[in-house]
Amino acid sequence: MGPLSGLRILDLATLIAGPLSSTLLADLGAEVLKIELPSGSDSLRTLPPFKDGVPLWWKVTNRNKRGITLDVRTAEGREIFLDLVARHDVLVENFRTGTMDKWGLDAATLRAVNPKLTVLRVTGFGQTGPDKSRPGFARMFEALSGYTYISGPEDRPPSYNGYPIGDAVAGLFGALGILSALLQLRSGPGDQAQGQDIDLSATEAMFRLLEFLPIEYDQLGVVRERNGNTSAYAAPVNTYKTLDDKWVSLHASAQPMWERLAALMGKPQLIASAEFSDNENRVKNRHKLNAMVEEWVRGMPYDALSQALTRADIAHCPIYSIADIFKDPQVVARESIIQIEDRSLGPVKMQGVVPRFEKTPGAVRATGPNLGQDNTEVYEALGIDAARMDALRKSGVI
Repeated sequence: MGPLSGLRILDLATLIAGPLSSTLLADLGAEVLKIELPSGSDSLRTLPPFKDGVPLWWKVTNRNKRGITLDVRTAEGREIFLDLVARHDVLVENFRTGTMDKWGLDAATLRAVNPKLTVLRVTGFGQTGPDKSRPGFARMFEALSGYTYISGPEDRPPSYNGYPIGDAVAGLFGALGILSALLQLRSGPGDQAQGQDIDLSATEAMFRLLEFLPIEYDQLGVVRERNGNTSAYAAPVNTYKTLDDKWVSLHASAQPMWERLAALMGKPQLIASAEFSDNENRVKNRHKLNAMVEEWVRGMPYDALSQALTRADIAHCPIYSIADIFKDPQVVARESIIQIEDRSLGPVKMQGVVPRFEKTPGAVRATGPNLGQDNTEVYEALGIDAARMDALRKSGVI
């Protein structure tokens, strides 16, 4: 059942960051109820890729959740929602600051029905400050955090990668925040323990990930620039193309590893050279050093190169496409890609649960729910009979 079995979460969030927070906990056993508007207007349902009109992204980001439709902006919808709040431990939402207050679902109202409720509020910029009401997307979080500025070749404009990493990072911090709040709640003074709101700024989450950039600027006045695939703090480190046009990532900055690489390249004299004697000097002269490594790598096909590097115990790996990942022996051995049945598509494959628990492992139990697929079961459990459900459907509440 997973280490979080018994934890109950309401997911009112849309798109990626907020839903990912609850999905990560659902993977570990939490029971998550996904609430959507009856129109099914969550933008994640409209993002490619699709198969036969079915949104594939949705199936992963909202896996392990039951799904209902409910318009919490209506009086009847608000009443039903508060009934659900009373039965759950956590609420996840990602509306602009103050939106739920306008719907009559402010913090005081929520905690009047559930004093111990933990609420994760995910926004682009936080619940306070001059930007609190701005709309935001991952590209903005990445740009404003400084991440985009240091990404890309040094002689080219700042670059984005092909995935909204800012949303994923916020999702991870959201899951961490929920678990931290629940631990505090458990250790609180008995019945006096109160739930709390978690103010998660996706931009701050990305900024936190960059670790030493602020202290480097504060103490040294250094504005870190783009370095392409090299590193500004370790060398030799780069991506190189082999004789058979395969890409390899090589990292040999540790001193013993560097010395083994220099010997393997047939250039042991570099070890004693002032330019390359230690990592600090290798970083200063990284372009010259990388040119030599690049020439050496280019003279061998990947398999021969990998065998030589492996014998010398030098860190390296191929740069995988998703097709390569599916075939990797380590991925296959650990069953890092699992297969699960989907209501619309049949068997589908996706990542397994991370991390793995020895005694209480999590599991992927279901793909992201179809719109309103669990309405009947959930609303019957609330005591809503078929006649009232029909009336709620006709009025657009569910």
